[in-house]
Amino acid sequence: MKNLVVLTGAGISAESGIKTFRDADGLWEGHDVMQVASPMGWEKNQELVLDFYNKRRKQLLSVHPNPAHRVLAELESDFDVAIITQNIDDLHERAGSTQVLHLHGELLKVRSTFDENLVFDWKHDLNIGDFCEHHYQLRPHVVWFGEAVPMMEKAIQKVTEADIIVIIGTSMQVYPAAGLIDFAPQKTPIYFIDPNPNVKQNKYLTVYAEKAVTGVSKLAEELRKKFIS
Repeated sequence: MKNLVVLTGAGISAESGIKTFRDADGLWEGHDVMQVASPMGWEKNQELVLDFYNKRRKQLLSVHPNPAHRVLAELESDFDVAIITQNIDDLHERAGSTQVLHLHGELLKVRSTFDENLVFDWKHDLNIGDFCEHHYQLRPHVVWFGEAVPMMEKAIQKVTEADIIVIIGTSMQVYPAAGLIDFAPQKTPIYFIDPNPNVKQNKYLTVYAEKAVTGVSKLAEELRKKFIS
């Protein structure tokens, strides 16, 4: 089986009804990003940060995977599919994908502020006073601005092994995730799906200028024709 590496961003989840948070003015749900997604914001107002993610968690549990998520899962029957997502939702997993690497953490998990390796599944509200066994406050298991991206090395390794790369719903302009593509083997075919693509098609890059729901379905058909004998 060929190694198919899929990089996904907010665009694919938006089609399930997940808000992409950041508005044109740079605010997330009326908050400056540094208030709710940075270590400084956490130190200043833990209650505000927890409330922000509690609302995100509730919203996530009210939506469902869309056809794009499901088609990616179905591709596992023909390819060794590894999904590297910038999204913190679990829609890929719920759709059936079995190899999902979350660059920016997971909304349905929390971790200890004492030991970042103490991670717990969490589907309800996280409140002040919710402690780990060491009596330290639990926090969202999300990579905030200014924090290291611990899964980056694993993501780079996956990209270096790719036979085919697919990019869906992300501009690939935000680092460090944007730098992943630089680790792709030379001449690797790349497919880019976005309704407003900021790249031009070339010999190795095929662009689908459409939303994920329609673009992924068309892509799956092309991949099977081209790579499955």
